[in-house]
Amino acid sequence: MSISVIAGLGNPGPKYRNTRHNLGYDLIDRLALQLGSQWKSVPKFEAEIAHANFRDRKLVLVKPLTFMNACSRSLGPILRYWSLSPESLLVLYDDITLEFSRVKLSQNGSAGGHNGIADLQEHLGDHFSRFRIGIGAKPHKEMDLADYVLSHLTKNEQNLLAKLAPSYLEHLSLIIDSGTEAAMNIINQRTAT
Repeated sequence: MSISVIAGLGNPGPKYRNTRHNLGYDLIDRLALQLGSQWKSVPKFEAEIAHANFRDRKLVLVKPLTFMNACSRSLGPILRYWSLSPESLLVLYDDITLEFSRVKLSQNGSAGGHNGIADLQEHLGDHFSRFRIGIGAKPHKEMDLADYVLSHLTKNEQNLLAKLAPSYLEHLSLIIDSGTEAAMNIINQRTAT
């Protein structure tokens, strides 16, 4: 099934800007900008939504405003409203199991400790696509995971992600054009940056 809804996960509010956990928000903002789409707050979906045209396809871009751990509260009603199945959903988010800045595309699989994905799995099932952006493992084993994912990116990390953003956007175009399975064969062959 083709992708119709693309959701970037993050936490709302200026306090969380440029944190590791908000990489999904950052990338969906870049996609909306590239497609010339405007964000609009839609209280009934607890989300910001942007409608986009990609070639001949209509897309719904979403930033849930529910905080990470409850993102299904936003995405479930959005899929139901447009009569779409979870297979039409692509979720963009940060992943501690991947080296910093590396990306991986997958369908199904475990949440890998990510509470937003665990919430989606619990309420929508497992059949949605995931575009994961590596933030690397915690620097110290004893560090609290929440402290790490909510920590701010360094200037160097921000610069690296900005430099790689065009290639991430190319990946998203490939997924929309070719579907998740075909795109996985190309995206997942790339080595870590």
